[in-house]
Amino acid sequence: MGASPEVCDQVEEGWLSAMATVGRPGAPDAYHCGIDAAMDVIGGKWKVLVLWALEAGPRRFGELRRMLPGVTEKVLTSQLRELEAHGIISREMYEEVPPRVEYALTGRGAALGTALEPLGRWGREHVLGQQGGGEFR
Repeated sequence: MGASPEVCDQVEEGWLSAMATVGRPGAPDAYHCGIDAAMDVIGGKWKVLVLWALEAGPRRFGELRRMLPGVTEKVLTSQLRELEAHGIISREMYEEVPPRVEYALTGRGAALGTALEPLGRWGREHVLGQQGGGEFR
């Protein structure tokens, strides 16, 4: 369930006014605003961390799994498939023995990474910066 249209209208009138309203495939008018649509793409515990891991360049499945301790093979596979379906990452299979598959950011994925940089900065300043004492804001 997404954010209410009223909440999105208030947000979009402010600092996110450039975001467009679109519908989910197969569910007309299911998105209320651009934030709702973006969260559908990056929602889930591991997707943003996959983007972070791929920022430095293409990675194989095993590399990604090692970079993301705690993720199961099944969940990582699912998250990668969803990101690929949204056009955020590409999957290239090499005809070798043993078979090799590499995942990389697409142009759309790199743009998403750029859009997430301010969120990462906010987390460092307001969450990680508050660890070790002080009031959480």
